[in-house]
Amino acid sequence: MTRAKGFTLVELLIVVAIIGIIAAIAYPNYQRYVLRTGRSDGQATMMQIMQAQERFYSQNQTYTNNLGANGLAFRDSTGDAVAQGAAVISESRRYSVTANACTGTTIARCVILTAQTQGGQTADSCGNLTLDSRGVKGVSGAGATVANCW
Repeated sequence: MTRAKGFTLVELLIVVAIIGIIAAIAYPNYQRYVLRTGRSDGQATMMQIMQAQERFYSQNQTYTNNLGANGLAFRDSTGDAVAQGAAVISESRRYSVTANACTGTTIARCVILTAQTQGGQTADSCGNLTLDSRGVKGVSGAGATVANCW
């Protein structure tokens, strides 16, 4: 009597169940990793803009909320100059960065950058990121902390 070669249906179902369990654990972790990576892109864009703001301040004794022409002349991810009054879009297009005066002061004394989430990044629990010229970092997500998001 010869034995049949191959897999039984029960063996295949066990393998499919194991793969399903592993995928159920791995996929949410992967999504959190993608959001964290996108957040670092927004942070890097904010740091570049803040460096440009500090250079502008050293020459003009004021910050600017104009990231485009006649202001910082910042370039977007494609290398094109940002239009006057327009937001700077991060390289991966997950954040839109704008500049405004800090609360309770003028733009000449303090500037705050706000990186607003866009696209798939809106699922990030950290929400919008902020950075001001005094070095104070912030987040807008409910329950999010600066220590976890920065």
